[in-house]
Amino acid sequence: MLKRTGLLAAAAALSLSSPAMAWGQLGHRVIGELAEEWISGRTQAEVELILGEEGLAEASTWADEQRSNPAAFWQEEAGPFHYVTVPEGTTYAEVGPPQEGDALSALARFAATVRDPGATREDKALALRFIIHIVGDVHQPLHAGSGEDRGGNDVKVRWFDDATNLHSVWDSRMIEGQDLSYTEYTSWLGRQIEPTETIAWWEADPQVWIGESTQIRDTIYPDGQEDMPNLGWSYQYRHLATAETRLQQGGVRLAAYLDWLFAPMPGA
Repeated sequence: MLKRTGLLAAAAALSLSSPAMAWGQLGHRVIGELAEEWISGRTQAEVELILGEEGLAEASTWADEQRSNPAAFWQEEAGPFHYVTVPEGTTYAEVGPPQEGDALSALARFAATVRDPGATREDKALALRFIIHIVGDVHQPLHAGSGEDRGGNDVKVRWFDDATNLHSVWDSRMIEGQDLSYTEYTSWLGRQIEPTETIAWWEADPQVWIGESTQIRDTIYPDGQEDMPNLGWSYQYRHLATAETRLQQGGVRLAAYLDWLFAPMPGA
């Protein structure tokens, strides 16, 4: 049973390789709720000291909900923190973050804030909410963009005859089409995770997650040369299981990362 039932940022998002949204609210909440199953009691207590009664599912969408916040941080700085750019045939370790930062550099920055005994609770809350969100983001394959099509946003497709783009299909269209609430989806996906999978997926290194996403990314583009292919049952049959596995892995990895984040520091 689960433990808990024109702005600068917009311009930057248009000019860089990927957008700032991933999974939509449904996917992020599923990942957050799944993570509640596996975090340790100590981690749960540490999270509550920072976020109070706000659970991981609730916190998971906050970084997207703040995109209209007029504060300079949100409009001038935070946009690139939702994705990484890894050109085809390279690894993240080879390319690293751009000057403006990315999801991985932001993750390190926010982890340092959470661990800083001098940081305010408000600063730690912002950092922790962003961490929860970023872990989900980088498990969406198109948030490890190639740098060529804004993470699939420029790939125009039809989803069951409805005009959209490939990024939107992976963010929301495919999983929201299952017509499940986030608690229903969490229950379904959580029951399917075998203990051996939890052990195998228990990985707190974000470069591993990014490497997986880039490998998947290069297999999910539509076949053929149509200008606007109509994706539907056949595409869903081939790729829905992959999307759901990434949600499951995102939940397990969020728990692994938070357990690592709140583990006692050496010498503390």
